[in-house]
Amino acid sequence: MVQKLDRLKESPSQTAGPYVHIGTNPNWVEITGVWDKDLGLVLVDPKTLGERIVLKGRVIDGSGTPLKDALVEIWQADAQGLYNSPQEKRGSADPHFAGWGRQPVDSVTGEYRFETIKPGRVPYRDGRVMAPHVTVWIVSRGINIGLHTRLYFGDEEAANAECPVLARVEHKVRVPTLIAPRSDENGIATYTFDIRLQGENETIFFDI
Repeated sequence: MVQKLDRLKESPSQTAGPYVHIGTNPNWVEITGVWDKDLGLVLVDPKTLGERIVLKGRVIDGSGTPLKDALVEIWQADAQGLYNSPQEKRGSADPHFAGWGRQPVDSVTGEYRFETIKPGRVPYRDGRVMAPHVTVWIVSRGINIGLHTRLYFGDEEAANAECPVLARVEHKVRVPTLIAPRSDENGIATYTFDIRLQGENETIFFDI
């Protein structure tokens, strides 16, 4: 769940530059001693409730080339549709689920990969229920303001069809850019979500 920061004013934006990973993922760039593990790498533990899944994909530029220095974050509800957030007033979220993950893409393949759970459905602001989804945030060198999008699940056709957010997309031909098809790898449901920054099949990004 994105936190409201009404008390803070927006500061001037600038490109993330080549040093963003030093502050966010120091171990990944071989700077040790800051913390044992980079924050956001692990979302689940053995007691986490819900169906285990894998989310993976690449961040692709306008030429069709995967970026090698992108940073991807995800936020999502737990299996019961509750957020691990102080703003969650509908109940208590699963204490064994982080609800948030962060990962730099692989410097060779350009792929990100999160081991998580399939989220439950969450009510829209008017009370209608949204389809299960994961909020995705992308930043990279040359991106001045982080890009927000959503990952929806390809095997949730009925829920996707009635989701009030997907219904607001004017150009329906672009809705598939938000849908991650499912495959099964080693018995685990795996959803592949490539994020295309420009060009043909450009991913829908949200202004939030």
